[in-house]
Amino acid sequence: MEPREEELIHQYVTNDEELKTLYDEHAELKRQLETFRHKHYLTAEEEIEKKRIQKLKLASKDRIMELLHRHQQEAR
Repeated sequence: MEPREEELIHQYVTNDEELKTLYDEHAELKRQLETFRHKHYLTAEEEIEKKRIQKLKLASKDRIMELLHRHQQEAR
């Protein structure tokens, strides 16, 4: 995520449980992907799992962005 997005998340996370949960989930998925990046070779099962995690991570980021947009609209 971009530094500005991270800043906004930290601003709103204390009052938005869904945002906190999604942000924590996103961080965990990112950590899981890092374990795959350190391997020189992935089995077919690992490759499938990596793709699954990438899709989940992207979906969580999309929802985070929706929530940030909502918070910014409410602040106006």
